[in-house]
Amino acid sequence: MKKHPNILMIIVDQQRYDCIGYSKNYPVHTPNLDKLASDGIWFSNAFSHLPVCGPSRQSLMNGRRPEEIGCLWNFNNGLKICALEPSEYSWPRELKAVNYQSGYIGKWGVHPKVDPTHYGYDQYIDEKQYNHFQKENYPDVTFKQSYFGEDNPIPVEKSQTHWTAQKTMGMIREFTRNSEPWHIRVNFSEPHLPCRPSKPFSDLYDPKEIPIWRNFNDDFLNKPYIQKQQLYNWEIEHFTWDDWAPIVARYYGIISQVDEAIGRILATLDELELAEDTIVIYTSDHGDMCGGHRMLDKHYVLYDEVVKVPFIIRWPRMIKSKQICNHFVYNFLDLPPTILEWLKIDVPDFFVGQSLVPLINNTSPNWRTEVVSTYNGQQFGLYTQRMIRNHDWKYIWNTTDVDELYFLKEDPYELVNQIYESAFSNIVSDLREKLYLRLHSEGDGLVENEWMKTQLLQGRKL
Repeated sequence: MKKHPNILMIIVDQQRYDCIGYSKNYPVHTPNLDKLASDGIWFSNAFSHLPVCGPSRQSLMNGRRPEEIGCLWNFNNGLKICALEPSEYSWPRELKAVNYQSGYIGKWGVHPKVDPTHYGYDQYIDEKQYNHFQKENYPDVTFKQSYFGEDNPIPVEKSQTHWTAQKTMGMIREFTRNSEPWHIRVNFSEPHLPCRPSKPFSDLYDPKEIPIWRNFNDDFLNKPYIQKQQLYNWEIEHFTWDDWAPIVARYYGIISQVDEAIGRILATLDELELAEDTIVIYTSDHGDMCGGHRMLDKHYVLYDEVVKVPFIIRWPRMIKSKQICNHFVYNFLDLPPTILEWLKIDVPDFFVGQSLVPLINNTSPNWRTEVVSTYNGQQFGLYTQRMIRNHDWKYIWNTTDVDELYFLKEDPYELVNQIYESAFSNIVSDLREKLYLRLHSEGDGLVENEWMKTQLLQGRKL
């Protein structure tokens, strides 16, 4: 057995927590991910600390919150570049000290000009290579439906999901020929919209049988203006469920297609007899509204559809099967200290996250009782939000609009904003204070502004 385990990190893009079969919410067929969860630990309350691709991935590389790094939004939206510079700390570099081989496959999003080899990875297979593959082999294939997706005429074996899996399987085989342990991070571009499943996955779900989202009929009463405005930005204000059902069916379909691709990667570990010595991590950068609250994509909201994510870790030598952890965790912030602790590498004191090792070993009686997620705006303008959530309540601080308060025990789908209910004023005050303390301690400069601090601690809001 190798001194250190292999580490396979599988990250998908815009995968909702409730659209994995193991979550037992909606009827999405994901047998490989279900088995992975059953063989390891499933985190039932895992959250994205910032539900936008670039900032969240930069945090994963560095271990700090985006606001402290200065990575507030994606760097391809016309605003000044917000990116993690190669001179900053990157935990994958630490793996070289213990002789890891490392490779990065697929979506990047950390810097627009330099690639993962500047952050500690030995090899990099860019997702853009698939674009060249498609143009060479399927030059006549064009797509017309933009963000709403459509069926993909390219055979599934030649689709991007399965191309990504093939590249991963090849790298696993290459690294395994050497005696040293390896770390491979594979980043699927799916199920990010536009969803374009190939057959048979494009036919797997009948739109007529897709259950309506339980919060689809949101009337946006007492909610921030930007939420209803989003319908007009996307030109979907008149969409009914009949319009949405085919879009959701394609979302389901591409998720099942990714699941099959992941199954092939996991089968490679079994074939090479590596499963026992490999930490397999599966998660997503954030979720997707996909018609929830009648909205598209993920911006300007902190609903659970976008901040709650699937999160699985399997390591047979250290993790008992069929575990479910109900504690609040951050998938991207808690992973770096967890990996470093497992490898007996010093954990930097500036990390915001906590190692999950005590939770996994059931040796941590004291753990966080709430999570904080943030948002800073994107392509439709800048809009600042901060969220704190526990099992019962979610409070969202919208600095330039009405705040939100949801009583999750009675309103799990976040339809009724209770912020103006006087009976809950003490709860709001308590959550605002806790939010301030967390933001202040974790380097969020927003609350260093005296006017913003006053909003939270003195309740100076309408």
